[in-house]
Amino acid sequence: MNEILDPLLLARWQFGLTTIYHFLFVPITIGTVTIVALFQTAWYRTGKVHYLQLTHFFGKIFLINFAMGVVTGIVQEFQFGMNWSNYSRFVGDIFGAPLALEGLLAFFLEATFIGLWIFGWDKLPRGLHLATIWITAAGTILSAYFILAANAFMQNPVGFTLNGERGRAELTDIWAVLTNKVALAAFPHTIFGAFMVSAGLVIAVAAWHLSRSQHLDTMRPALKAGLWTMIIAGAGSVLSGDQLGLAMVQTQPMKMAAAEAMYNTSTGADASFSIFTLGTPDGVHELFSIRIPYLLSFLSTHTLNGTVEGINDLQAQYVQLYGPGDYTPIIWVTYWSFRWMIGLGMLHILVAVVGLWLTRKGRMPQKRWVWKVAIWSMPLSLAAMIVGWIFTEMGRQPWIVFSLMKTADGVSPGTTGLEVLISLLAFTAVYGALAVVEFKLIKRAAQKGPAPVEDHLDEEGKHVPVATVY
Repeated sequence: MNEILDPLLLARWQFGLTTIYHFLFVPITIGTVTIVALFQTAWYRTGKVHYLQLTHFFGKIFLINFAMGVVTGIVQEFQFGMNWSNYSRFVGDIFGAPLALEGLLAFFLEATFIGLWIFGWDKLPRGLHLATIWITAAGTILSAYFILAANAFMQNPVGFTLNGERGRAELTDIWAVLTNKVALAAFPHTIFGAFMVSAGLVIAVAAWHLSRSQHLDTMRPALKAGLWTMIIAGAGSVLSGDQLGLAMVQTQPMKMAAAEAMYNTSTGADASFSIFTLGTPDGVHELFSIRIPYLLSFLSTHTLNGTVEGINDLQAQYVQLYGPGDYTPIIWVTYWSFRWMIGLGMLHILVAVVGLWLTRKGRMPQKRWVWKVAIWSMPLSLAAMIVGWIFTEMGRQPWIVFSLMKTADGVSPGTTGLEVLISLLAFTAVYGALAVVEFKLIKRAAQKGPAPVEDHLDEEGKHVPVATVY
């Protein structure tokens, strides 16, 4: 019973669940707003009405998702004060700067120009109105960067001095925080991943309509756009992931060692990458594996003869640096989350490549299973991003701020396990209800399909506000 009501365990579960739930909306928002901007740009340049229809159609889906993302994101702020007050006091001076920039600059940029985009269809010149959606997209991406910069401090603390008397880290160099090597590497990887998620949404929606021979004039170009976006963003995700891996090895070598479950330091061919491994229940000894020689060496150092430090050596180093304790994350979580992230992402890219081949030269597959694969593959990239974040955060353990504060020291000292459990159950119930509402709203909008172009014109042939269309 004591373990069930452990405040630290429950606080970690609550923050993990609410963060993952909020993250369901983040990549869809980031990617979809850019796709909407691209569709509106295509309409602006070509005058083809199906691009206008796609702008309104996916714009509606974007707005539903954006609203839900804002609601769930607010809860994240409460978590710091409720369950992680020691952590908040320790990093508050550091986090204040990027989070303030995110709120005052990026979020207000989004909120202002999304309003102009919604209500400015018949009030702003076409070029100026187009600029509002691009500024909204820029604000969304900028918001993501500031959040990643704050998170990067937890992975690689920079730009601070430690005030022993006050027991907290104090900001000395905001530029160092904003240009943290982890943030610079994580940002493009996250954005490309978000584009993959939104491309999967476009592919699934287009496939659903095309499988029923509906809205062919709009859904055919939408499908092509989704497939090409998936492939391009997938390539960008692979390349940026490689750079993120290099930054991870430089700043958190234990995370890379745990990702491979490599206990002993290895060099060259011995620093191999396992596609699949079976081990003993404690994860210490390997029973069977399928390995690619040299690959881990290349991923970690970009050389075939590089040396990758193992868990045992790093554990010994950390004991000398930080004192007695276990500095290894949960190995099976980091090992499998790393592989699920890669596997799910690559599978979604493969679906897009095959889809592009099957629909070449205007062809439309006749077999229904092809369309079902396209539809049901939609969650692959989203799942890849979620397990990727699990890997990122769990691989940092036992640190909440690497090398400075352990997770166990960040929890609120006055909060009881029962209080955390009650709030955990309440948040879970509310989020469950919101999930049902979100799913039904997006499903209804997606299945309804694009409105006929006549519905977007008034009696004088002018475009009506998008809010009216919605």
